[in-house]
Amino acid sequence: MKRLSLIAGAALLGLGATGASAATLDDVKARGTLKCGTNTGLAGFASPDAAGKWEGFDVAVCYAVAAAVLGDATKVEFTPTTGETRFTALASGEIDLLVRNSTWTFSRDNDLKLDFVGVNYYDGQGFIVSKDLGVASALELDGATVCIQTGTTTELNLADFFKQNNISYQPVPIQTEAEARQQFLGGACDAYTTDASGLASVRATYPDPANYIILPEIISKEPLGPVVRHGDNQWADIVRWTLFALFAGEEYGVTQANVEEMKTSSDNPDVRRLLGVEGDLGAQFGLDADWAARAIAANGNYGEIFAKNLGEGTASNIARGLNAQWYDGGLIYAPPFR
Repeated sequence: MKRLSLIAGAALLGLGATGASAATLDDVKARGTLKCGTNTGLAGFASPDAAGKWEGFDVAVCYAVAAAVLGDATKVEFTPTTGETRFTALASGEIDLLVRNSTWTFSRDNDLKLDFVGVNYYDGQGFIVSKDLGVASALELDGATVCIQTGTTTELNLADFFKQNNISYQPVPIQTEAEARQQFLGGACDAYTTDASGLASVRATYPDPANYIILPEIISKEPLGPVVRHGDNQWADIVRWTLFALFAGEEYGVTQANVEEMKTSSDNPDVRRLLGVEGDLGAQFGLDADWAARAIAANGNYGEIFAKNLGEGTASNIARGLNAQWYDGGLIYAPPFR
């Protein structure tokens, strides 16, 4: 009897786990829209255009997930979040997915009970100053006032950097990029610190970008990526493998323009599995065979998304660096689709 009870208990746990794992997917399908948390406005990453349509490197992931799950990349409701509100919005169920230049850390993964499903941008924290300040290194910022977003890893990294180098600073707390711009350009702080990619993006929006320099020091590792709630493995897998599909699309030459053609013209087994021509990968987590093809068709593969929103020639003008594919010396790498 005891053995039977244990078996029955295990079966119930298994059923419970299955039910819980399907919750977010079921909710998104029933609602007909994906609720995606993003930035309040960061050029190149997440900002509304003149018509109010959200665009950028991070929001492209939201569009790709909507396309994969709902068959329509436009079925996304965006919720702007700050450094302090983003994780609460996710934990409370206000949003299904957070893609907001958020750093994967031990505490966020475990203490906050969040799942970072991958890294879509490898970054590091830096500093921007006006040329008029007359400094060429962050080590020369002793006694400076520094604008810093509260509720972020940059706040903690800033304290560590100044302590380790035995120099002092005066923090000027801010909540949003818009506030940072106002305070920094208004002279309320000598320097502004955030992820180096963010510095490049905001500098491009300043009235005289050439008058501002990004100092050479990178004081942290900032792996940024999409986040979901703990305990929903199916949903985490869907978001994770949608991101990997964008990576793989670049690796295999599958683009927004040729994705439909590649379904019939490619004899590469990896491409054929990715695009659902062979195998049943989609069915394994509750989607149809075309999920990855739709994700790539939404905004292009990872390389196309990077080039359009952040790459060289854009206002941000960021080189691929660590965010190049693994075969080009970067860290972008998709596991096998098999």
